[in-house]
Amino acid sequence: MKSQYKLFAEKLFAEKLMVASAFVLALAAFALPTAQAQTFSVVYSFTGGSDGGGPLNGFTVDSAGNLYGTTNSGGTSNYGVVFKMTSAGVETVLHTFTGGTDGANPAGGLIRDKSGNLYGATTAGGASGAGTVYEVTATGVESVLYSFTGKNDGSDPEATLAIDSAGNLYGTTVAGGVYSNGVVFRLSPPKKTGGRWMQTVLYSFGTGTDGAVPVAGVTLGATGNVFGTTSAGGTYGYGTVFELTRSGLTWTETILHNFANGDDGSVVYAGLIADKSGNLYGAATQGGNGGGGTIFELTPSSGTYTFNVLYSVPGWGISGSFRDLMLSAAGVIYGTTHCDGNNNAGTVWELTPSAGSWNYTLLYTFTGGTDGLYSFSNLVLEKGKLYGTTNEGGAGNYGVVFEVTP
Repeated sequence: MKSQYKLFAEKLFAEKLMVASAFVLALAAFALPTAQAQTFSVVYSFTGGSDGGGPLNGFTVDSAGNLYGTTNSGGTSNYGVVFKMTSAGVETVLHTFTGGTDGANPAGGLIRDKSGNLYGATTAGGASGAGTVYEVTATGVESVLYSFTGKNDGSDPEATLAIDSAGNLYGTTVAGGVYSNGVVFRLSPPKKTGGRWMQTVLYSFGTGTDGAVPVAGVTLGATGNVFGTTSAGGTYGYGTVFELTRSGLTWTETILHNFANGDDGSVVYAGLIADKSGNLYGAATQGGNGGGGTIFELTPSSGTYTFNVLYSVPGWGISGSFRDLMLSAAGVIYGTTHCDGNNNAGTVWELTPSAGSWNYTLLYTFTGGTDGLYSFSNLVLEKGKLYGTTNEGGAGNYGVVFEVTP
């Protein structure tokens, strides 16, 4: 089963090929940012066999610097794996999905609790074939916490989950719900040993201005509110930024921004990240005055949020980040793009605040060969090095784990 990310990317990449000659002429109109001298290396190349293949997300990291992630395919049954990777490139497969009740084809990444347990979601498999939320212990024992029915509870979760201090898990589905346009859900842990996790739909997206198809996950606010994005719907049909607030058992949605496919961008597949002041940061895959998407900020003020574009990515329709950005302690934003750059194979970039503006720097431009091709990955910063994945490329063309020292 192909994820929304890959379907979207394939569609736009086909459009890119049709307008290639026009793009070459257009390059003369503006200068693309040049990549700076950085240290890049491939940590691991997936074979597509028992080790997995085709990762669609990046990592979570433990205190020892080990990386934990998923692949969308490969494994013994070719339904993906959960793996642990050292920074030296030694992989341990913690779970291989069978495509049955244990789940299939994870597109999102993992989160990790204080005990070292990993949590994630699969887009398919489970009791009804509509996806699962699962747990994998540090020793590699998998348990399905919830199987989606594909009905009002949602279907096909593609995003990384969020976890609160009480151990509740939050996520989204791209389909299902009352209107078949996806949901925001919460999974509450069992109150007694041997109990079952309980799912609650916090919001079911409709067919209009409230947004539709939330591919990204959600971000939890300091007061218990939930922030997220949709890739479609809204006033103009190009997606939204939304907030869910709770009053008793009722959750109410507020639209913080409607994307208009103008300078603000459009089609948001990435989620939001927040800084200590409550500012939210995200990325759109299209639009902006550069044509390749935007990196944006929403600033809270007197109960409302002000939308501001930090940078418009030069490109031709598929440059913006597909996954959540990363914000360092120094306030630097890091991300990847899918298939722009000099080789149409994607890039790794940073956005640095400087005297009231932001400086965009390409840290690495993929060639599409053994270094990797098409990154849908979030990035993690560990001991001064950025780690992520590409979906294709590498020695066997099943994707790589890469390292960049900015």
